[in-house]
Amino acid sequence: MDHPRRDFLIGASALIGSGLVVPLSSSSLAAQKAGTEKKEQKKGEAEEQVSTNEDLMREHGVLNRILLIYDEANRRIAAKEKFDALIVSKSATLIKTFIEDYHEKLEENHLFPRFEQAGKLVELVENLRAQHAMGRRVTDKILAASKSNDMDGLGMSLTAFVRMYRPHEAREDTVLFPALHDLVSKHEYDAMGEQFEKIERQTFGGDGFDMAVDKVTELEKQFGIYDISKFTPDAAKFPVK
Repeated sequence: MDHPRRDFLIGASALIGSGLVVPLSSSSLAAQKAGTEKKEQKKGEAEEQVSTNEDLMREHGVLNRILLIYDEANRRIAAKEKFDALIVSKSATLIKTFIEDYHEKLEENHLFPRFEQAGKLVELVENLRAQHAMGRRVTDKILAASKSNDMDGLGMSLTAFVRMYRPHEAREDTVLFPALHDLVSKHEYDAMGEQFEKIERQTFGGDGFDMAVDKVTELEKQFGIYDISKFTPDAAKFPVK
């Protein structure tokens, strides 16, 4: 009676040793594929995740590109060149939705209080808050002037906005954001980045940064300043000695 059982075990061992594998069912293959795809998705999400400071600073990059549009509009106003004021209006609207109502709210709700509570860089934070408030007032003026085609009022408002925000963002990038590492633990810092990502997706229904970059790129093209080589000085004016 033991011989059949013994022969079966020997046969099974031989199959295993020979490298033969019993084919998986279609349902098993589907489950295996789904598991692999899920792992790849998680890996991709981990690779795309950006740090708290990188997130804030790349949003400053969007702001800087809009400031270039403001600079060009100011240049054309001074030169009395005609241009489509709607481009400036759309740029100011992007400032309002992406910078003032989103980016600055992150700073005001999640960064500034940490510095205030810790008694660190309090005077700087106070000035940054005041500039946020003033920036919103100036943006309203830019929108009003661009819609009414008030070139004098538009030029004054654009100049005021650019003059304030260039040092504003530079001070945040070089002083405030780096100091955050001394204020919070690595765990809290990482958690903030995840929280910012969640708020961004809830606010814009997707990747708000990518959406903002697409919009500012289109505005640059409409204004004729997308080609970055246009900002390179004329080589004839700077000859090699």
